[in-house]
Amino acid sequence: MISGKVQGVYYRASVQVQAQGLAITGWVQNQADGSVLLEAQGDPEALASLVKWCHHGPPTAQVTGVEVTPLPVSEGETGFDFKR
Repeated sequence: MISGKVQGVYYRASVQVQAQGLAITGWVQNQADGSVLLEAQGDPEALASLVKWCHHGPPTAQVTGVEVTPLPVSEGETGFDFKR
């Protein structure tokens, strides 16, 4: 979960571009509390790169926290999408 000023600043669209460029699959979703939740899977180095990027996000974001929780792999997942 990513907290701070991360909604209304193209955070979801930017994380999608980053994830696609790293061949990461998953999804990203705005939360009611103003945070952004994402689930991602892929190469461990690519995931580490995405997590690093999430700490600052796009230029208009003001990230105050990134919480990473390991999850089981979701078999058959393709692409990286927005979730509502």
